[in-house]
Amino acid sequence: MSRVLIVGAGLTGSLCACLLRRELANNVHIVLWDKARGAGGRMATSRSTNDSVCTADLGAQYITATPYYFQKHQSFYEELLTHNILKPLTATVEGMLIKEEGSLNFVSPCGVSSIVRHYLKESAEVFYNYHVTHINLKNNKWEVYRKGSILEYFDAVVLTMPVPQILHLQGNFLQLIDETQKLKLEAGSYSSRYALGLFYKAGVQIDVPWAVKYITNNPCIRFISIDNKKRNLDLSSAEPAVVVHTSVSFGAEHLEKAKEDVEPLILEELEKVLPGLPKPSSTKCQKWRYSQVTQPVQDCPGQMTLHEEPLLVCGGDGFTHSSFDGCIKSALRVLEVLKSNL
Repeated sequence: MSRVLIVGAGLTGSLCACLLRRELANNVHIVLWDKARGAGGRMATSRSTNDSVCTADLGAQYITATPYYFQKHQSFYEELLTHNILKPLTATVEGMLIKEEGSLNFVSPCGVSSIVRHYLKESAEVFYNYHVTHINLKNNKWEVYRKGSILEYFDAVVLTMPVPQILHLQGNFLQLIDETQKLKLEAGSYSSRYALGLFYKAGVQIDVPWAVKYITNNPCIRFISIDNKKRNLDLSSAEPAVVVHTSVSFGAEHLEKAKEDVEPLILEELEKVLPGLPKPSSTKCQKWRYSQVTQPVQDCPGQMTLHEEPLLVCGGDGFTHSSFDGCIKSALRVLEVLKSNL
């Protein structure tokens, strides 16, 4: 039985693990590692430090399905809709750019990380706070180190983290990548931004006529969501949370600053956009160094195979586009490679 390591418990990694288990359960032993404390990656749902019931999506906000992808990935959408993990976005959104006529928008009532958790239920062993540092080829297996100099051996490894993080790994696997592959990986790029969650106690009213608003006239703030309204929760009992996403230019300008120094700047601009906003009971600031793909890895649709025997493959939105469907596309391509090699 082949032992397969999937690195990254975001959408692509969780989908890869789930699909691999569904199709090759008797032939593979799947292990999934993530350096974070929980699942989601950039589909992150955070909890208030004062009230675990109060949550907010600090990464992806909702899912947009074009007519093409809604049909192509129909089984994925139907599965999530059947389990009430996705529901149509019916709340008021101001300033949304329509990607394509006939596109559908969906929200996750329990937060977008519930999508990832759904797939992880079928993903065998999942370990958090497991930070991969080195990958070496040794005796026709992959010798994978995680922080603390602890190592394990695998017959195949799938890397689903942002492309720059793959290039930052140590180990002799880098010597096995040809120069053309390296150049393609290095050319992949991402935008950066900050997200700020403001958490409130039950009963606090956020008096705005919308649930989501795109901001065009502020140098810092690009997006605001009243998360309980966005998810169509009972406003009389739900603990409200406000989510702010900064502009890409603000993220790039302040990328190397500490989150603690950037949060006051965001709050100052938020007061200009929403004067009189109630004081939150707690806040959480998130820096997304790799927020959305601006230039995917070229000529590698969905994945790049770095080594065939033993198999080392990388995937994720860096090889497609930053969307739910982009991650599905990548996971399916990685699955094809795994099935043909294991």
